[in-house]
Amino acid sequence: MLIDPLELTQKLVRCPSVTPKNAGALEVLEDALKNLGFICTRLPFSGGAAAKVDNLYARLGTKEPHFCFAGHTDVVPVGAEADWDLPPFAAEVDNGILYGRGTSDMKGGIAAFIAAVSSLDDFDGSISLLITGDEEGPAVNGTVKMLEWLKEQDEVPDICLVGEPTNIAEIGDMAKIGRRGSINAELTIHGTQGHVAYPDQADNPIPRLIKVLDKFTRANLDQGNEYFQASNLEVVNIDVGNEATNVIPMDATAKFNIRFNNEHTPDGLIEWITDICESVGGDYTLDVNVSGDAFLTAEGLISDVIKGAIKSVTGKEVELSTSGGTSDARFIKNYCPVAEFGLINKTIHKVNECVRVDDLMILRDIYLQMLKLYFGK
Repeated sequence: MLIDPLELTQKLVRCPSVTPKNAGALEVLEDALKNLGFICTRLPFSGGAAAKVDNLYARLGTKEPHFCFAGHTDVVPVGAEADWDLPPFAAEVDNGILYGRGTSDMKGGIAAFIAAVSSLDDFDGSISLLITGDEEGPAVNGTVKMLEWLKEQDEVPDICLVGEPTNIAEIGDMAKIGRRGSINAELTIHGTQGHVAYPDQADNPIPRLIKVLDKFTRANLDQGNEYFQASNLEVVNIDVGNEATNVIPMDATAKFNIRFNNEHTPDGLIEWITDICESVGGDYTLDVNVSGDAFLTAEGLISDVIKGAIKSVTGKEVELSTSGGTSDARFIKNYCPVAEFGLINKTIHKVNECVRVDDLMILRDIYLQMLKLYFGK
């Protein structure tokens, strides 16, 4: 049964699955996959402060090698719906362009892959889909726990392709073979509240916070390397919680993020942050969360399959990049070689998110060629 990637994308977009809601999206996928012979397993997970999340694992075949496609059906909020030219969950086509939240990120990619599988002749091996509803959220009860489940079931794939929108201007211009890591930190410098006319009776935390942030922002973490751009630290928020003009505040807080390449480890960067705080002195509290480590998938079978398929379908020489934010590939890389390739990312997370219908067809053809190259057809 051949599947139309446009029709399946429209069905998925019409499910308003803003994280962590499923809103029927996984049911749409199950119906399509079961008709193709996939064995589907729903994997709801909960735990911690994060919301309960429904996930889907589907597998066709039992033999090796095992090719896995990973993705997510959850989407970010639409923002001001009145700013959209077309309703964000109507999935309407206008002048060859499909509009709607999730069209590019990444329901269109999932639909294109399933359509590719529906066009694949007999193959010797297994194809699976690892679909979460928690990628745009805290990423606690989704891919991380699904991977643990796969390991317990002895179903870890041999390679994995994540269908994130990786292309900049046209399909086939960029794939991702790694990502920078990400550290989020909140630093609070503690002082003593007092009257501004009596500074000797108070301890203003703001000057110390300024000194620390100055050291952070002046630092040259690295120059980048062959595969990665330079690491960067960005201060994203400063707050003292003080509306008075005659009061020295008790605390001053800053939030910052570090996007780092494989020249660093999270532990090394946390030690660097702590050393700077200690060098300035005084009482402080530091809360650090590592949301992803930097990784690079060595060129090999998965990159050869991606390059060969894109060249065959589009004639382009794809750029293998590590740019951009984080994705669930940061978890998958601990289990098997992983890379990312999908639609154009120009409109993702924006008002009027959209995808060209022709691009859905091209992506389907590229995914189909990837499967043929991987299974030696």
